Amino acid sequence: MQSNGAGQGQDQELSCLTTAQNGESSSAGGAHSNGLISSSNNGNNVSNNGASSGVPSGAPATSSAAASGSEVGATMKKKKRLSQSEEDVIRLIGQHLHGLGLNQTVDLLMQESGCRLEHPAATKFRNHVMEGEWDKAENDLNELKALMHSPNAIVRMKFLLLQQKYLEYLEDGKVLEALQVLRGELTPLKYNTDRIHVLSGYLMCSHAEDLRAKAEWEGKGTASRSKLLDKLQTYLPPSVMLPPRRLQTLLRQAVELQRDRCLYHNTKLDGSLDSVSLLIDHVCSRKQFPCYTQQILTEHCNEVWFCKFSNDGTKLATGSKDTTVIIWQVDTDTHQLKLLKTLEGHAYGVSYLAWSPDDNYLIACGPDDCSELWLWNVQSGELRTKMSQSHEDSLTSVAWNPDGKRFVTGGQRGQFYQCDLDGNLLDSWEGVRVQCLWCLSDGKTVLASDTHQRIRGYNFEDLTDRNIVQEDHPIMSFTVSKNGRLALLNVATQGVHLWDLQDRVLVRKYQGVTQGFYTIHSCFGGHNEDFIASGSEDHKVYIWHKRSELPIAELTGHTRTVNCVSWNPQVPGMMASASDDGTVRIWGPAPFVDTQDFEGINGLRCGLAAQQKLSPRP
Repeated sequence: MQSNGAGQGQDQELSCLTTAQNGESSSAGGAHSNGLISSSNNGNNVSNNGASSGVPSGAPATSSAAASGSEVGATMKKKKRLSQSEEDVIRLIGQHLHGLGLNQTVDLLMQESGCRLEHPAATKFRNHVMEGEWDKAENDLNELKALMHSPNAIVRMKFLLLQQKYLEYLEDGKVLEALQVLRGELTPLKYNTDRIHVLSGYLMCSHAEDLRAKAEWEGKGTASRSKLLDKLQTYLPPSVMLPPRRLQTLLRQAVELQRDRCLYHNTKLDGSLDSVSLLIDHVCSRKQFPCYTQQILTEHCNEVWFCKFSNDGTKLATGSKDTTVIIWQVDTDTHQLKLLKTLEGHAYGVSYLAWSPDDNYLIACGPDDCSELWLWNVQSGELRTKMSQSHEDSLTSVAWNPDGKRFVTGGQRGQFYQCDLDGNLLDSWEGVRVQCLWCLSDGKTVLASDTHQRIRGYNFEDLTDRNIVQEDHPIMSFTVSKNGRLALLNVATQGVHLWDLQDRVLVRKYQGVTQGFYTIHSCFGGHNEDFIASGSEDHKVYIWHKRSELPIAELTGHTRTVNCVSWNPQVPGMMASASDDGTVRIWGPAPFVDTQDFEGINGLRCGLAAQQKLSPRP
C-alpha cells in the first residue's frame, strides 16, 4: 500500500385498402401479384358460384351466399379492429414472407387482412428496376413524386437510376449508349458533378472485370439492382414502400438492446439473427463472468503494488515492494499463468509498470522517494536503460508514446520529462508536479494529473497546455479508454469517477469502493470495454457495468488493500488483482460445480444492480 498526498421522420400513412382494387384478384394481365398488392374485394374473393369463398360447388346457392356474406361480415369486423400498429405488423410479415418467396401466402394474407404491402406505383417501379427497364422506371418517378414528402428527391433518385443504366451499358460493351447517358441524361441533371467526373473515367476500363473493380460494383444483375432499390427506397415514405428487410432490422435492434442491457454480457456476438434464439430473451449468466478465483500467485514476498497485462494479453507483469518485477506467461489454452522471468534490483520497490506498444519493453517506476526509472527488454530479460536525471527527482509514473520510441515520465517533485529508449532527455516541462500520466493516440498530447486536483493536456511540440478535468479532491490515478474518449479516475475519499474527455464533463460516480489517500489503480475491461474494475481499501475488487453506478460484483478473497486491477485486453473473461497481502489473484468464469454451490464460492456477491435500469451510454 502506497500513501500519497453520446429513422426517418416521415409521417406514416394508412396502407390498408378499404375498397376493391379494380375488383381484380391478381395483377394486370393475369400475372401473379407477387404479394406486393392486395387486389381483393374488401379482402375476400367472392365469385358467383361461391367457389372462392370455400363453399363446395354442389352446395345450395342460399348456403353459398350466406357463407360468403358471413365471411365478408367477419372480415369487415376484423378490419375495423385493426390498429395502425397491427397493420404495420401485417405489412412487415408480408414483406418478410415475400423475401422468402412465399408469394401465394402473402397474397392470402393481404386479401384476408384487407391490407396492401406497398403502393401500386411502388410495385410497378420495383418491377421495372429489377427488370432493368430504365425508361419505364424513370417514368414511374413522375407518379411517385406526388406521394413523396420531398419532391426534390426525384432528382437524386433519377441520378441513381441513370448511374446504374450507365454502368450496365459499359459492362455490356455499349460504349456509345453509355456516353449518351452520361452526356445527354446525367450531366443535364446538374447534380453531383464530382461523381459524374468519376463515372466518366470508367469509359477507359478495358473489360467488365476492370469496371467492376474500379467502380466497386457488383455488376449487372439482381445483386446490384437490389442494392439500388435499397438506396432508392430511402427517399420514399414507408407507407409507399417499406424499408428493405424491415422486420429483420427490428429484430436485430431488439437483440442488440437486450444485449446492451445485459449486466454480464462479455462476449462478441455474431450480428446474424441465426446466431440467437428469438424465442427467449438474451441473458448472460454471472457464472461466465470473471468473478471467481482461478489462480493465486504467491511468488512475491511482500506487498504487490501493481499489475498489468501486456497489450497482446499473453503476459502479466507484477511489481512489488520486495524490489522485484515478475513476468508471467499466460497459457492461451488453459488461461493458467506460470512464472516466466523475475527482474530484480529495484531497491525502492516497484509501484508502476508500463508495457511498450509492441510489448518488447517494460518500464518500471518506484514510489515517491525513487529517482530511477528502469527500462527492461522483456524478451531477453536484460536491462536496457536505467535512467536518473537527479537524485532529487521522483519518477513515479510513466507513459509510452504510441510510436514506441519515446516515453514521458514524472513525479510529484516537479519532474516532467520526455525521453528516448536510451534514457536521453528530449524535452522537459518545468513546474508540473505529476501524479499520473497518459499519452493519447495522436502522438502529441500527454495527459497529466497534478497536485492541483486536475488533469491537463500537454503538447511537447508546440509547448501548449490546457485544462481538461477539474476535481475537488486529489486524483490518485487515472486511465484512459482505448478510443481516448473516457478517463477513469480514482479520487481520494470519493472513489471512482468516469469523465468524458471530449466534452470535459463528469459522467458517472461509481459507488461501493473504499478509497482514501492510498494509490489504487482501476481499469476498463471486458468486451468493448463495457466494464470497469477497481481495487479498494476494504480488501475487495469491485466491478461495474460502465453505465451502472452500482457494482454488479464484489469479489472477496484478498485479506488486505487491493492496490491494482488489470483486465486482460485479449481475454475478456480474465482479470488480475494485486494486493498488500502479497498475492496476485487471477479471476475468471466459475468452475464446473453444482449450481447450489455457486452462492458460497469465493464469498462472491454478484448482481447488486441486477434489477437496476442501465443509464444511457456515455
